Amino acid sequence: MSTTGTLFVIAVPLGNPRDISARAIETLRMADDVYSEDTRSAARLLREVGIERSSRSCFDGNEGQRAEEIAQALLGGRNVALVSEAGTPAVSDPGFRVVRAAIAVGARVVPVPGASAPLCALVASGLPTDRFFFAGFPPRKGGGRREFFQMLSRIPATLILFESPVRVAETMADLAEVLGDRQACLAREISKTHEEFVRGTLKELAGRYEDERPLGEITLVVAGVDPAANVVDDEELGRRAQMMLNAGNSARDVTRMLVEETGLPRKRVYGVVLGVRGDG
Repeated sequence: MSTTGTLFVIAVPLGNPRDISARAIETLRMADDVYSEDTRSAARLLREVGIERSSRSCFDGNEGQRAEEIAQALLGGRNVALVSEAGTPAVSDPGFRVVRAAIAVGARVVPVPGASAPLCALVASGLPTDRFFFAGFPPRKGGGRREFFQMLSRIPATLILFESPVRVAETMADLAEVLGDRQACLAREISKTHEEFVRGTLKELAGRYEDERPLGEITLVVAGVDPAANVVDDEELGRRAQMMLNAGNSARDVTRMLVEETGLPRKRVYGVVLGVRGDG
């Protein structure tokens, strides 16, 4: 009776090749098959650790097919190693469907720990680390993007996001509008030559990078909502909104100020403001 193989999910360096673990090297050497998000970066990594072998591609476009292929290999008793281009597989990288396929056929799944951009950015950010929420890449545009940020605005934990350098200023400005001007940290090129951690408020960082596009891989860390902010009920919101409206502020400005003050979702605050003004 054949024994099902093991899927090894191996974290690889984000940039500095010396960050790879001895266990990861040993596993890559003993695996029957290696699948990688980028075969070229995998080839460089394998050469750097003295392993002469090739890998098969497993990226977003072919992961479904590769998951079935890997599942069959595992059923045949082969041990399979899965690596990303950098960091830990399946964390905003291909791998989730492969892991699910391996579990479905009864194969053992073994993580080989190592580098992870979200955790590295978090511990260097200076923001609370006792609770955190990894949100991946935000939607690029449309209503889904707004709803995504509103969902984040309610989470009482430090927020971690990935973003493209071309959209990072816009994203921080949008976050500031919906979440309020919270403390944040932009982590860039983690473990590489030009590693940088830039800290400030969302508005400060948005302004800095509006005309100065950051280069490289970006991870954003943003303070979570203060749990105490959630004790503000609609009656109290309405009282504050009435005072601000009486002072001559527009409904839009009152909404913005209350969102910044309370950390509550903009949609909820705007509804209360309109109700006080008599529009709702």
